[in-house]
Amino acid sequence: MDYDVIIAGGGPAGLNAALYAARSGLSCLVLEKMFAGGQMSTTTTLENYIGFPGGVDAITLAMNMEQQAKDAGAEIKYEEIKELELSGDVKTITTAKGVLTAKAFIACMGAQPRTLGVPGEDAFRGRGVSYCATCDGALYKDKTVAVVGGGDTALEDALFLAKYCEKVYLIHRRETFRGVQALSEQVKSLDNVELILSSVVKEIKGTNAVETVTVSNVATEEETELPVNGVFVAVGTQPNTELLKGKLALTDGGYVETDEEMKTEIPGVFAAGDLRKKPLRQVITAAADGAVAAFSVLRYIESR
Repeated sequence: MDYDVIIAGGGPAGLNAALYAARSGLSCLVLEKMFAGGQMSTTTTLENYIGFPGGVDAITLAMNMEQQAKDAGAEIKYEEIKELELSGDVKTITTAKGVLTAKAFIACMGAQPRTLGVPGEDAFRGRGVSYCATCDGALYKDKTVAVVGGGDTALEDALFLAKYCEKVYLIHRRETFRGVQALSEQVKSLDNVELILSSVVKEIKGTNAVETVTVSNVATEEETELPVNGVFVAVGTQPNTELLKGKLALTDGGYVETDEEMKTEIPGVFAAGDLRKKPLRQVITAAADGAVAAFSVLRYIESR
């Protein structure tokens, strides 16, 4: 057996799981295909991570998490997982460089926001384009923003942002919202929320930060340029669970089903972070999931 536990994913969930596992005396390996921090590292400043009143640089926080896990004794390799065999007592993980085995496995591959795929979106990510209103909304106090989407998340984001912002545009490609009726009625009742319906975003523009968003009416194709300081994209998230299809129980949206101890239906297999079915996806909840998963791994191994 190569390790007590192998963790897939080097975001907050995976790194905190590695920290807790290593501190518990378990031999632990984190496999990450890109860079430490996961989705967290694609933003600039985290304003809502406890312990940093002025905010914290996301990349610095990710590097510190990685170093802390290493200092505790966790091993981290930057390799992409190609195949998983999780059903037996020995968990087999095949990477681009070879085959590894462990007594337990924690899936922490995270999720990623669905994007609009329009010009300017990538260029202004972290400079006016956001995928998390609860993370970044307070940065736009007394400013004008746009929310894009028509489901519950978009409606909730519009309600949340309306508390801070002078004006909120809610842009949706259809005439009616997909979200629940109660949320829709709340949004419609707000004086500082303007609905831009039957419209899609064509481009996000600016110089050093977002300045305008171009929308096109789907029926008339008439284009309008809205002056905004920020664009909040709320068109859903995509869990990174391709490797787990057919191996673990997933929701209709592709998220992993776990109990409160991060256990899946397979003994010795756990899941933590944004790929898990849960009500809130934040850095702090991902890190908390990782700690719980590591504790559950320890109890699983001790019980055997």
